[in-house]
Amino acid sequence: MDVAFLIGRIIVGIFYINSGIRQFTNLKMQSAHAASKGVPLPNIAVSFTGLLLLAGGALIGLGFYPAIGAICILVFLLPTTFMMHNFWAVQDPKQKMSDMVNFFKNWALMGYTLMIVAIPQPWPFSV
Repeated sequence: MDVAFLIGRIIVGIFYINSGIRQFTNLKMQSAHAASKGVPLPNIAVSFTGLLLLAGGALIGLGFYPAIGAICILVFLLPTTFMMHNFWAVQDPKQKMSDMVNFFKNWALMGYTLMIVAIPQPWPFSV
């Protein structure tokens, strides 16, 4: 079970690290999308969320202060979910469906992230 837990947390860490890297490699596009959703200071917001994703992914993946990593992810997910995936305010049916899927995906990720906080530490094979 310890090895399965290690593999799972590495996968999750890579998922968030990859997402954080994409915030920076696509900063212009991400910022424009955030601006279209009414996010204030979109360049700063996208950069900040990229840092949250990188830190959260690394801390969870390494098992190094994973609760802090989970908090970073929650700080990213909570406002992002409501601001960027507000499907209830979208008129276009395709965009509405896309936002609805991403909204509930983020809800599931928030649930998983809260479970991370509840797992006793130190974790097996942690840094």
